[in-house]
Amino acid sequence: MTATVSTHVLDAVTGTPAAGVAVVLTDADGTRIAAGSTDADGRIGAITPSPIPPGRYRLAFDTGAWFAARGRDTFYPEVVVAFDHLGGHCHVPLLLSPFAYSTYRGS
Repeated sequence: MTATVSTHVLDAVTGTPAAGVAVVLTDADGTRIAAGSTDADGRIGAITPSPIPPGRYRLAFDTGAWFAARGRDTFYPEVVVAFDHLGGHCHVPLLLSPFAYSTYRGS
C-alpha cells in the first residue's frame, strides 16, 4: 500500500505555527524524494509528489536557517526524524524550541 507524508511544525516557545521551515524527505539510503517549505500554518499537506511505498524514511527540518531568520540562536541547526512508514497516510508533527524538540506520529 502506498501513501503520502505530511508534516506540521509549531514553535513551542511562541505557540505559533513555524512558517517557512525548509523540509527534505529522503529514503533510508539518503536519496532525496521531495522537498518543501511549511506554509503560513506551519504545514506541508503532502510533501510527497506522489504516494510512496512502505519503508524507512527521514524528514530533515532546516531549523538553523529558520531560527537565524528570526534572530534567534538554537542548539539544533537541523532536526532529522527517521520513521518507518507502514502504509496509509503518515503525518509527522514537530514541536520546536531553540533548545529542545519533540515529535510523534500524528493522524
